[in-house]
Amino acid sequence: MAPREQNRKVDKSTQKSNDTIAKSKFISRDLSWLKFDERVLDQARDTSKSLFDRLKFLAITASNLDEFFTIRMGSLYNYIDLGKERTDYCGLREVPFKQAIINDAQEFTQEKHRLFMEEILPLFPENGLLLACLDDLDEDEKEEVATYFQRTIYPMLTPMVFDHTHTFPSLLAKTLIFGVVTVGLSDKKKTRNEKEQKISFVQIPLNLKRFYVIEREDKVLFIPIEEIIRHHLQVLYRNVEIESTTLFRITRNGDFDLVEHEDSDTDFVDEVKKKIKDRRLGRVTRVEVEKFHSDFLLTEMLKRWNLDRSDIFVKNSILDFTSFWQILKHAEFKTQMAVNPAVVPALGLKSVVIDDIFDTIKRGDILLHHPYNNFEPVIQLLEQAADDPKVLAIKITLYRISKNSRISSALLRAAEQGKHVSVLFEVKARFDEENNIKEATKLQKAGCFVIYGIPGLKTHTKLLQVIRNEGNHVVSYAHLSSGNYNEDTAKLYTDIGLLTTDTRITQDISEFFNVITGHSMPTHYEHLITAPRDMRNRLIEMIENEVKNHQQGLPAGVCWKINSLQDLKTMEALYKASQAGLPVLLIVRGICCIRPQRKGLSENIFIKSIVGEYLEHTRLYYFHNAGDPKIYGGSADVMVRSFDRRIESLFELVNTRAKNLAITILDWNLQDTKNSYEMQEDGTYWKIESDVPFDIHTKFYEIKDEDLVAELAFDKFTVSLDTKLESK
Repeated sequence: MAPREQNRKVDKSTQKSNDTIAKSKFISRDLSWLKFDERVLDQARDTSKSLFDRLKFLAITASNLDEFFTIRMGSLYNYIDLGKERTDYCGLREVPFKQAIINDAQEFTQEKHRLFMEEILPLFPENGLLLACLDDLDEDEKEEVATYFQRTIYPMLTPMVFDHTHTFPSLLAKTLIFGVVTVGLSDKKKTRNEKEQKISFVQIPLNLKRFYVIEREDKVLFIPIEEIIRHHLQVLYRNVEIESTTLFRITRNGDFDLVEHEDSDTDFVDEVKKKIKDRRLGRVTRVEVEKFHSDFLLTEMLKRWNLDRSDIFVKNSILDFTSFWQILKHAEFKTQMAVNPAVVPALGLKSVVIDDIFDTIKRGDILLHHPYNNFEPVIQLLEQAADDPKVLAIKITLYRISKNSRISSALLRAAEQGKHVSVLFEVKARFDEENNIKEATKLQKAGCFVIYGIPGLKTHTKLLQVIRNEGNHVVSYAHLSSGNYNEDTAKLYTDIGLLTTDTRITQDISEFFNVITGHSMPTHYEHLITAPRDMRNRLIEMIENEVKNHQQGLPAGVCWKINSLQDLKTMEALYKASQAGLPVLLIVRGICCIRPQRKGLSENIFIKSIVGEYLEHTRLYYFHNAGDPKIYGGSADVMVRSFDRRIESLFELVNTRAKNLAITILDWNLQDTKNSYEMQEDGTYWKIESDVPFDIHTKFYEIKDEDLVAELAFDKFTVSLDTKLESK
C-alpha cells in the first residue's frame, strides 16, 4: 500500500475511534487520567512560578506518566496479550483503545518536551545553573569528570551482549540503558550489509546519581551521567568498532493480582515479595528513546517485546524528567521552591501547640484541615498515648507511612511499654510494599498485633483509636481521616482529619475494628458508611432521597469533592438525578468518567477540577437533605475498587463547627478561580480565569469562625457556572 493511502487509512481509523468516544455517555478512565496530567503540566507552564517550581511539576508529570504506563497500560496489555475481550467506557475495544491512549500520550509527551526545551531550559543560566555537556567544561573540569568515570562509574558498568550464544538480557524498568551496536574491526572494509552487527546493553546503575555536579562561583553545572558514559564507552569495547549508541528507557507492566493465601501471614507476605520481583520484569509497555537512535537496535527490541512503532516515544531532550529532583534537592536550590505559609491553629484551638491532647479533644471535636493545620496533633495523640500509663490500647490502620515515621516509632514504644497495640498494615499499598513489609515486621517483633491486610481486599480506610482508663470510666479517643498516617505528605496534600471522643462515632469505630481484626458482623453503624459492605448502596440511596426532596419542592442538591469518579452504578444514579432536575456539583481532582452538561443526560451536572500547589486529597460528600445537610468525610473515592475491593469508610460529621467547616471547604472550592478547571461535555477542561482571583490555597490560612457557612447555596453556583459556559 502506498504511504499516502496508508496515512488515509490511519486517519480514518482514528476518526472512527474519536467518533465512538464522542458518542459514549461515559468518558474513558485512562484518557481522563491523561487529561489530569495535562492540568498538572499547566503548573509547569505558569510563568508566575519560579523555575524550580516549574521543574518540580515537570518531574511530577514524568512520575505520573511512569505510573500510567506501569499500571493502566499494563492492565490493558493483560487483556491484549491473553486475547481477552474488553470494551472501555468510551466504547472502544482493546486494540483501537490502546491506540487512542498512545495518540494522546504521544501528544502530551511532545508538548512536555517542547515546554522544557523552549520555555524552561533557557531560564537555567539566569537562575545560576546549567544543564551542561562535556564541551562546556574547562580542561581541569574535564579531567575531574574523567577521574570520576575511571574510579566510580567504570567498575560498575557491565556490557550484556545479545547474539546466538547469549540470550536477550532482562533489562530493568525505569532505568537508563545504552543499546550499543558494534561490529568487529575485521569488518571495517565490508559494506554495511556485509558487516556482522552485534547488539549489547549497558545499564546505568540506579545508585549512580543522574547528574555529575560541578560548582563554579557563578553557577552550578549538572552534567547528565549518560553523556559521561557515552564519551568513555569505547573502553568497554576493546578491539571492536562501536557503530551506534542509543540511550533508551523502558516501562514494564506492574499491574498484578495477588494470589492470596489465608493459611498464614508468612505465605501472604512471601507472595507479595514475589509479585514485587515480577513487576520488575513484567512485559514492556513503553520505550522512551533519544532522537538520534539506531533503527537496527529499535527494530530488534520491538520484535523482542512485541511492540508497535507507535509505542516508541522519541525524546528531543533528556530522558526521564523525574531526574529534576536531584537539581531541586541540591543545597544551592532547595530553598528556591515555594514554601508553605506557617500553619495556623485548627478552628476551636488557640494555638498550634497543644499541652494535653486528651483534654483538648474531650472539650469538643476538632476538624484538622491539612496542610493549613499541621499534622502534629495526630502524632501527639499517639506519642502521648505511648507514654501515658492510663492508656490501655491503641488500634490503627496504616496504608502509607513516611520513612523514619514518628507514627511507627510511637507504636513501637507503646508496645514496649506493655500496651495492647493492634495494627492493620496494608502491605499491598502500591509501590510502598517493601517499606510496609519492613515496618510491619518491626512492629510485630516488638509485640504489636499485626494484620497484613485482609485476603481479597485492600485496607484503605484511615482510622485510629486510643482506649484510656480515666478512673470510673474508659474513654475512647479517635481520629478519622481522608489521608494517610504520613507526616511528610500531610505537608503537601489537602486532607481532613477528625479528632473526637463522641461516643456515637467511637462506638462505630470499635465495631468496625472488630470486623477488621476478627469475625464480628455488626448489623448497623450509626455514623459510618463502610465498604465493601454497603457504601455504594448508601450513597445511591442518599442521591435518590435528594431527588425525592427536589420533586416535593424541598431544598435539595448533591455536592462531592473527590479524587476520582468511575463507578458505573453511581454515575447512572447521578445521571438520573440530573434528568430529574437535581443540581449536582462535583469537584473531581483527577479521573472523571461522567459527562457534564450533555443535553438530555446531564444538564444539571457541573464538574470542576482543582489542581494547584497542593495535591487535593480530601473527600467530602454533601447531601442537602431538605435544608438540614448531611456531610461525610473519609478515604473513599467513587470507584469500583473503593466499593468492592477495599475496606473503606466514610464518617458523618455531627459536631456543628466541624460540619460547618467541611461545608465551607466545599463552598470555597466551588468559589476558587485560581486553581480551577471546568470540565466540558467532551471531556476537555477549561482553565477558569478571573480578574479578582479566589485562591483556596491561601484563603484557608486565613479562615475564621465567622467565615463558616451552614449549607451550600446551589442556585449561586449552578447559575454562575451556567453563565460561564454560555459565555464561552
